[in-house]
Amino acid sequence: LGSIDLVTMLREEDGEVRFDFDLLQTTVEQAVHFLDNVIDVNNYPLEHIAEMTRSTRKIGLGVMGFADALLALGIPYQSEEGAAFAERVMSFIQATGHNASKRLAQTRGAFPLFGESTLKDGEPIRNATVTTIAPTGTLSIIAGCSSGVEPVFAFVYIRNVMDGTQMVEVNPLLMEKLRALGLDNEALLKRIAQEGTIQHIEEIPAELRRVFVCAHDILPEAHVRMQAAFQRHTDNAVSKTVNFSGEATREDVRQVYLLAYREG
Repeated sequence: LGSIDLVTMLREEDGEVRFDFDLLQTTVEQAVHFLDNVIDVNNYPLEHIAEMTRSTRKIGLGVMGFADALLALGIPYQSEEGAAFAERVMSFIQATGHNASKRLAQTRGAFPLFGESTLKDGEPIRNATVTTIAPTGTLSIIAGCSSGVEPVFAFVYIRNVMDGTQMVEVNPLLMEKLRALGLDNEALLKRIAQEGTIQHIEEIPAELRRVFVCAHDILPEAHVRMQAAFQRHTDNAVSKTVNFSGEATREDVRQVYLLAYREG
């Protein structure tokens, strides 16, 4: 598994934030090469695991920082534009990753079980699978970005340390916006932490509230549609949480499963 931090793909040009697809292409190509190498240098606990891994050479290149990238680009997570951007990014990664794996096959050979696989009638490819979306819980904390393809869970929260001290932790992208508006005061930040959302705080401009939505501001259906957007261009599984309100019913859960089924 390997995940690309999409925030590092952002560039500011003429005061506007843009997504650098050229850099993404280079990064994906290098990542596929790297992950294929890992299969050979890895230490496996059992020889049977080593044999199976090297027979299919499956890798799982994914992303993290997706929600942060949307925030920087001014795109609401739950919007049609957000889902369209997800498809654009992941379809690009999928196509670029598969092409990189096919080029590796020209020099290193296809994965050993290629002739027995469902891919056997196509162009030889080095890796049976190339992409997956992992949850990246710890990785995203280390990288300082949002996890996997999840929305930001909370923009402000209070961390309680062992001596009883309370530390207010703020999403850096929101903090930057609030500071520019002169709203970066402790009272407002604590209020956001207590409410868990900025949606009902009228001091914050409506456009900022439109874009800065957290996990529980998003309808369950929008969570599923975002997962579907990524899954359409991912070989393996997509890790995704669908958040419900505390009042959700069994029927609400049923409808989400049916929507997931209809979305493929």
